[in-house]
Amino acid sequence: MTRSVDNLPMPALSLACLLRFRFISASSLASPKAWACDPPIGSIHQISCEPPAASRRPRGHPRQTLHKDTMESTQTAKTIAASNLSPATKTAQAYAGLFSLSLLLVTLVWGSTVPVLKVAAVSLSGVEISALRFVIAAACLLPWAMRASPQAWRDGASLGALVLGAYVAQAYGLQFISSNRSAFLTSPNVLMVPLFGLAFGNRISWRILLSTALACCGIGLMSWDGDGHLLADVATLLGAAGYALYVILLSRCAARHRAQHLAATQIVCMAVLGCLWMVLDSANTDRLQTLGGRLDLNLVASLVYLGVVASAGMLFLQAFAQRYVSADKAALIYAMEPIFAALFAWWWLSEVLTVKAVLGGVMVVGAVVLCEWRSSKR
Repeated sequence: MTRSVDNLPMPALSLACLLRFRFISASSLASPKAWACDPPIGSIHQISCEPPAASRRPRGHPRQTLHKDTMESTQTAKTIAASNLSPATKTAQAYAGLFSLSLLLVTLVWGSTVPVLKVAAVSLSGVEISALRFVIAAACLLPWAMRASPQAWRDGASLGALVLGAYVAQAYGLQFISSNRSAFLTSPNVLMVPLFGLAFGNRISWRILLSTALACCGIGLMSWDGDGHLLADVATLLGAAGYALYVILLSRCAARHRAQHLAATQIVCMAVLGCLWMVLDSANTDRLQTLGGRLDLNLVASLVYLGVVASAGMLFLQAFAQRYVSADKAALIYAMEPIFAALFAWWWLSEVLTVKAVLGGVMVVGAVVLCEWRSSKR
């Protein structure tokens, strides 16, 4: 006699459900539809053997589901990392190309000063030109220099003395060697910047090393000159090393100060030191007494351009852009200066551009493009 399930006691009912579930689990390999056991309709003990919705297998292939979860986790990690970046880092990533173009503009203006300096050198010495251009630049930036903090004055004085020392060493070398050889001996500062950066804890990538080596070879091909002078060569190399150190320290100091304050303090210190240098250089001569008579309208216009645009304006732009551009990349961009100088000399002074100079210029441009292209890909 068959007993109704409803009349079974609870222990017997539990045993019956357990046996029924084991039977369905064993038969589910042959019949995928046997997921639920159905007691008689209307039974108060109707029990579903179907797994809960949360424990069901997700639709789709397991590998596809795992790949989707991995992508979502990676995207979440990137979002969290981006939210933890400092405002300066976010600005550098968003406007990296614009800051590099700003430094390229600085290099372009510096290259344009070569024909201006050659025209001014007819009546003035290199020391006088440097001192006067920095005095004009200091007059433009004096209001910001007066509002600079003591820390900005300390950093500006150090940077100004360092870069002025580099200028002095280069000017001394130019008295005995040609401008082409001076440019050739100055070109290693592109490679010195990443190498000196190791002492400050910076890292060097293969991309930077390849680009700097290519730029050095290009500048060397443009400006090689076999006539040497030991003291002048050593002074020029020391000037290149000083400027490489200046580029590194400027990148480190620029983040601590406003660009106009750092540029102003540099210029004022360079103007003071430049005037002292001019006085010492003019000792036992009448150059200071005849300085006013040697100035004409064209020379004054050249000095104003050198002081206002090439010195005050470009040092401000340099101090601003190098807050967001690394020192080694900035040095690569500055390697474009000989190319712009050669182009301006060809256009303004009708100097001849040789095939060797063109090939060297192409190598330097290729080095800068290589550096920027790899950076944009990241």
